[in-house]
Amino acid sequence: MNIVYLADYPQHIPTLAAWHHAQWGHLNPGSTAEGRAERLSQQLLHTGIPTTLIAVEDDTVLGSASLVKNDLDTHPALVPFLASVYVAPAYRGRGIASALVQRIMDETRQLGLPTLYLITPDQQRLYGRLGWTALEQVNYRGESVTLMTVTCASSANGL
Repeated sequence: MNIVYLADYPQHIPTLAAWHHAQWGHLNPGSTAEGRAERLSQQLLHTGIPTTLIAVEDDTVLGSASLVKNDLDTHPALVPFLASVYVAPAYRGRGIASALVQRIMDETRQLGLPTLYLITPDQQRLYGRLGWTALEQVNYRGESVTLMTVTCASSANGL
């Protein structure tokens, strides 16, 4: 398995869009898989924000994770966010989500950004094992989620 930039494998955008819409579409009434595909096609950077990374094996996409400016409109000052962590059901339990999260943390560190945030309704244990800390419970579009954070760069580096 390799973790690569979606920018290098844009043929996987329709698959990812369908997965993301099936997983999170209920949070955005009126949204479509096509709309998600359009948003993903705007995340084709190799460095910077927004960018999407995918896990691939041969030419099969296994999962994704994105680095976005903000994923919680009630907390606009919190930047950046880990978002859209998804692994296809057939590939779960192989450490793919953890590898994707670690790689996004590395990307954040390389950008010189000290802190990364995320929201999750049910994966607090996964993120906790990777060093994330819960900040608070928040209501996100009618769903209770945990806002979490992790330090990516130390102040010893002048950040």
